[in-house]
Amino acid sequence: MKYDPIKKVLGDVVRENVLLRKLFYKLLGMMFLREWHVKRELRSLLGEKTPKRVYDAGCGFGQYSYYCASRFPHSTIYAVDVKDEQIEDCTKFFRKAGLSNASFSVEDLTQIQHENRFDLAISVDVMEHIPDDIGVFRNLYRSLRPGGKLLVNTPSDLGGSDAQGPEDESFIEEHARNGYGVEEIRTKLQSVGFSIDKIRFAYGPWGSIAWRLGIKYPMLLLNVSKAFFLLLPFYYLVTLPFTLLLMYLDYVGENKTGTGLVVVASKK
Repeated sequence: MKYDPIKKVLGDVVRENVLLRKLFYKLLGMMFLREWHVKRELRSLLGEKTPKRVYDAGCGFGQYSYYCASRFPHSTIYAVDVKDEQIEDCTKFFRKAGLSNASFSVEDLTQIQHENRFDLAISVDVMEHIPDDIGVFRNLYRSLRPGGKLLVNTPSDLGGSDAQGPEDESFIEEHARNGYGVEEIRTKLQSVGFSIDKIRFAYGPWGSIAWRLGIKYPMLLLNVSKAFFLLLPFYYLVTLPFTLLLMYLDYVGENKTGTGLVVVASKK
């Protein structure tokens, strides 16, 4: 299934209106369980009043840059994406929203040359798209100041991308890999110099069901026809309360397994 065409449709709807864009971010934050887990880590990493420089490495729509810039105004955010249109779009929105502590630039993470610049780098659902992941991890390590942190969210190899085995195709066609094993991502991060603070599973049994109800099935319908947008309010009227309950159970529980990984690592 292709996510990008659907994301483009949604982006086009909210692009020119600041209030709609903020509402869109709130909806993403409610519907995507990964945001619950990632924002919890961001609150922990950025909660102190000490100013910090944040590198949003693969910002996409800019929702995490917006969260950091608005929730932690003492921090400055430098956000990048490989897509020119995403950067242009985010730059315009943040200017209209009056958030001057965030800036945007087009960058290829396989080519970046930042040295000892950032206190925190975040990579949310990015690494599964990049074949040369070790090269990017090395670049991110170099970009951090000593003691800096890296926050990674990515599918696991235990059904991430809805693939049940290494030979299965990803539910999301833009992925270069289905996901990471715990030891695989630990080894790759350590190989470039990181020390591992934590690796946690997300999208455990409850979260995986919630993802199917809240994201997978609606996206499958929208890939058939955009006309299904008209039916989504009725679909979510029935399924949303149950979906949110399942997401909450995933968020507060300790998942022994899961289709997502949340990783925090430190530069030595």
